Amino acid sequence: MSRKLHRINIKATASMVVAALVAVIAACAASAATSYTVKTGDSLFLIANRFGVTVSALRSANGLSHDWIYPGDTLRIPTSATTPAPSGSTYTVKTGDSLFLIANRFGVTVGALRSANGLSHDWIYPGEVLRIPRGTQPRPSPTPSRSDYGSWSSSDLSLLARLVTAEAGGEPYEGQVAVAATVLNRVLSRAYPDTIPGVIYQVVDGRYYQFSPVLDGRINTNPSSSALRAAQAAVDGWDPSYGALGFYNPVKTANYWVQLRPVTRVIGGHVFFK
Repeated sequence: MSRKLHRINIKATASMVVAALVAVIAACAASAATSYTVKTGDSLFLIANRFGVTVSALRSANGLSHDWIYPGDTLRIPTSATTPAPSGSTYTVKTGDSLFLIANRFGVTVGALRSANGLSHDWIYPGEVLRIPRGTQPRPSPTPSRSDYGSWSSSDLSLLARLVTAEAGGEPYEGQVAVAATVLNRVLSRAYPDTIPGVIYQVVDGRYYQFSPVLDGRINTNPSSSALRAAQAAVDGWDPSYGALGFYNPVKTANYWVQLRPVTRVIGGHVFFK
């Protein structure tokens, strides 16, 4: 074999090796960019929202016929997904947000946030883009406190706390707040009554109680101090349920419909869903 031919073979082999390495690196990069490892508290709904895809697309990409996922699972993210751009003078509302939480995060008042966006109310929805008043800096991990998030009577708060006591008396404090927030989310939803008593005492078709403590009388139990604090925290704008409209204990329910709903959060013994 001539030296020239030998050099050509070496170059060809080197090119093939380089091409193979490039392909491997590209494949690894693509895999890293289109996969996600499930963390505690995740749900298909939250992951889909985070990457800008639908729950159906996420199910399809992973061959799922249900919404159950577990920490450590690796999910394939559809290639159409995009990572939201970081906010500057604007902020895109996420599930579970409220004007109070966003205002607290950026160090402004709820009134200033309303004024900057021409709002005459406190209702916001995931996907909305809000203008953040100038001269503000984001605050990490906002802590809920007093807010003009809503105006509720003392009897409303007492009823809400009684429901929390009956439904989540043995749950962690965050789970109690989430139960209270779920009721408030229903109040704000057009699909449910627009008062706390209306939501809690709602009976569909004259026989389907929305909350079992109303049916069995536990709603009349005196509220615990923890439940009272949880109800107030929810009214102040904290929503650890991430916008849930319902919740259930998977150990205690066989309701097929609720088990098919998009899960927003799992806290203690309760699954929260949209």
